Amino acid sequence: MATVHMVVNGREVSGEVEGRTLLSDFLRNGLKLTGTHIGCDTSQCGACVVHVNGKAIKSCTMFALEASDSTVTTIEGMANEDGSLGIVQQAFQDHHGLQCGFCTPGMVMSAAALLSENLTPGEAEIRDYLEGNICRCTGYQNIVKAIQGAAEELAA
Repeated sequence: MATVHMVVNGREVSGEVEGRTLLSDFLRNGLKLTGTHIGCDTSQCGACVVHVNGKAIKSCTMFALEASDSTVTTIEGMANEDGSLGIVQQAFQDHHGLQCGFCTPGMVMSAAALLSENLTPGEAEIRDYLEGNICRCTGYQNIVKAIQGAAEELAA
């Protein structure tokens, strides 16, 4: 067992983990942040995307120990301080960018990463950026609209 220390959603946390503990497991089981979904455990679906030091990563591909001394943001950390939905989350609701909701945390985290790099992405850029996120319900059209809506809101 080893001790990990990190800042998660603005809060300093630590915990004991085995060397093989994935960041996704530490977040879900160790910290009870269950918004990070585990869909495949093979880095295919993107439901587990979080930000580590500002970069979008699939948390099922990183060991918790690798994230030690890092800053991690999960879907729970995307909300406003008062608990209301953040801009990207609200855009997904407003533009019907979700159905079953399983992929939504990873989609929102990927969208936020894209928008932190580019506030005016075109449709092709959005679709390219979401290549590592799978949605089995929506056909992506409303997800793209949601990201475009969030981009407009952030730019304003």
